Amino acid sequence: MRIAICTDAWAPQVNGVVRTLATTVDRLIRRGHEVELVTPSQFFTLPLPGYSEIRLAMAPRFGTRRTLGDFAPDIVHIATEGPIGWSARGWCKANQVPFTSAFHTRFPDYAAVRTGIDAAHFWPLMRRFHSASHAVLVSTPTLAAELATHGIGHAQLWTRGIDGDLFRPDHEALPEYADLPRPIMLNVGRVAVEKNLAAFLEAPVEGTKVVVGDGPDLAMLRARYPHVRFLGSLSGERLAQAYAGADVFVFPSRTDTFGLVMIEALACGVPVAGFPVAGPLDIVGATGRGAAGDLPMTVGALDEDLAIAIAKALRCDRRGAAVHGASYNWDRATDQFLTALTAAATRTLAEPVAA
Repeated sequence: MRIAICTDAWAPQVNGVVRTLATTVDRLIRRGHEVELVTPSQFFTLPLPGYSEIRLAMAPRFGTRRTLGDFAPDIVHIATEGPIGWSARGWCKANQVPFTSAFHTRFPDYAAVRTGIDAAHFWPLMRRFHSASHAVLVSTPTLAAELATHGIGHAQLWTRGIDGDLFRPDHEALPEYADLPRPIMLNVGRVAVEKNLAAFLEAPVEGTKVVVGDGPDLAMLRARYPHVRFLGSLSGERLAQAYAGADVFVFPSRTDTFGLVMIEALACGVPVAGFPVAGPLDIVGATGRGAAGDLPMTVGALDEDLAIAIAKALRCDRRGAAVHGASYNWDRATDQFLTALTAAATRTLAEPVAA
């Protein structure tokens, strides 16, 4: 199948969307599919105001249409609701080429945090964007149900996976941990306001808080919380060591649609603490025994009091956490992705498509 993937999020950005797409593209090519990418690297870009790490393509309409026209895809997958995403949507509609979309980021919630405008004002734009998509791919059933309440009802599941060769519990601890007071409480991810890091950094718990990652709030948080160890971005073996050497992984975000870092931490044998919201509920579960509540052991803890969640998670089963984390498989996720795209590509063009 000839698959075009259009995304406003791509390297050198480091986030769950980019990692998910890059891994999926690799799996698709291995399976013999032809893949064409449309990314910001093909255009002149400007930094997103207040978030210079993210660069938006300027006037990508003609370049996107030229690339898609030359490639002549069987199906287009639009990963983001940015300038490239809207350009690809327009080309698909004009040329009667079916497309799927994804809801990776709670854009209305992120926009509300950054602008102070109620998230409800941004949902009509999301409904319009996804209305013409043959399937909206989402990472969890909870997210699918949430989107339905906002009028986006044609969601299909596309889960996530981990690199089992890298994220495993037998790594040596990160050398930087050697003299730190225990327990070591770790967070990995973008250092930005929407990640709600202050809830973690201000939690009244004993031990050492460690943050791995980069982002627009890094300098401010370093100055505000001098007792916290900020290690910057890590990858590969060093990242796996950071996970494996920690005592608990703390995920304070209330706006993520999944939280890839949670399953990487679990696969390294580290229990997860977080709030009882979508994402943690779909991975850790309300009782700490997975989304269905049927795991034979607790792999984490969720509570509206993050300090309580951390204390409970520290008593969880590290071996069980590793088994649960390892159950997330990229090949299974790719099967789901292809099932959705294949169904969309084979739909008759006579079927009505929303505006």
